[in-house]
Amino acid sequence: MADKQISLPAKLINGGIAGLIGVTCVFPIDLAKTRLQNQQNGSRLYTSMSDCLIKTIRSEGYFGMYRGAAVNLTLVTPEKAIKLAANDFFRHHFSKDGKITLFKEMLAGCGAGTCQVIVTTPMEMLKIQLQDAGRIAAQRKLMPETVAPGTVETKSPTAMQITRQLLKEKGIAGLYKGLGATLLRDVPFSIIYFPLFANLNNFGKRGAEGPAPFYVSFISGCVAGSTAAVAVNPVDVIKTRLQSLTRGNTEDTYAGVTDCIRKIMRNEGPSAFLKGAYCRALVIAPLFGIAQVVYFLGVGEFILSFLPKKDK
Repeated sequence: MADKQISLPAKLINGGIAGLIGVTCVFPIDLAKTRLQNQQNGSRLYTSMSDCLIKTIRSEGYFGMYRGAAVNLTLVTPEKAIKLAANDFFRHHFSKDGKITLFKEMLAGCGAGTCQVIVTTPMEMLKIQLQDAGRIAAQRKLMPETVAPGTVETKSPTAMQITRQLLKEKGIAGLYKGLGATLLRDVPFSIIYFPLFANLNNFGKRGAEGPAPFYVSFISGCVAGSTAAVAVNPVDVIKTRLQSLTRGNTEDTYAGVTDCIRKIMRNEGPSAFLKGAYCRALVIAPLFGIAQVVYFLGVGEFILSFLPKKDK
């Protein structure tokens, strides 16, 4: 891609479509990941991903697994579009004669990860509150000892209610709580993912110049995505904990990244940083595999081909 004239609108469309398809397919697993990462030793409601999903269906119904999906589906389009398009943009400008070094591939990934947090942070902030609301409600019913005395059960808030509350109490900064942790997660993720994908995909190319078959792009996206996801999972746990506004009575609160690391190490041990790692791998692998297939098929380019072309 680096040696061809980049079509930014097409890349934005491809990234958006890939995000919508991917999120629809894997959102229940993402919900399980959030709930597993947020539960602390004194308030363990779920023992595994399957246990979390089964209990969610029993207590909240099938659509309980898609709690917070509307926020994700709304914002994942610009988020994935920015991430994938930014990486292509930086690779295009860092390449020389169609070639790019590994270091510059990593720089391009760093730029992509930095750009995407503009959308990722508020999206994750809202999504986590909605996803975790069911866990808090279930704790009140099944584990009353984790609820503060005198706590009144309230209806789960909507995304708009949470947004209005955050803007009223803390301004725009309220939506960007956990920005530092999000950068610490998304920048290393992109530094790992994009170069790894590009190099794995190159192994399957038909000849020196020919594209790799779509199944090679899909597998490369899955492998690179799951590898990067597991590598940055400790930071994802920290980010999830920092962005959660509602907690059980026995659960810790955190003043920042270092305070969160210290308390998790002291109270739960280092294994807590791997909570939800396999869920995250199962979410990210198909998400980026699908993204690369959408790129391979050139869906964005196909859509733009129907638009009237300007005379040069």
